[in-house]
Amino acid sequence: MQLILIAGPYRSGTGNDPVLIQKNMDNLEAMALPIFRKGHVPIIGEWVANPLISLAGSKEVGDAIFTELQYPVAHRLLTKCDAILRIKGASKGADQDVALGEKLGLTIYHSLDEIPDNNG
Repeated sequence: MQLILIAGPYRSGTGNDPVLIQKNMDNLEAMALPIFRKGHVPIIGEWVANPLISLAGSKEVGDAIFTELQYPVAHRLLTKCDAILRIKGASKGADQDVALGEKLGLTIYHSLDEIPDNNG
């Protein structure tokens, strides 16, 4: 069983439009159930970061509090992960996740089909 961080666009290309950010989040979350059904545990950095950002008093996406927490949360999570699923789309943050994941020796997947079935 692997703990797999799903990395892809969240804020990228949205101009901080909440509707477009939610669409990106929906794309990330669409990968979670298939990963779980393959016998692994999916995680998305925003599942952890967003509540912390809110609790810390962030007023808008991209403010100082958001910036303080957004990427560091994912980077800390990566130290506990076994792999990353990098979904399609331009994303500086996801590219940083992959670069750190490679340094940590994590497996980097680029499609659900690459993730092994662990239900055996």
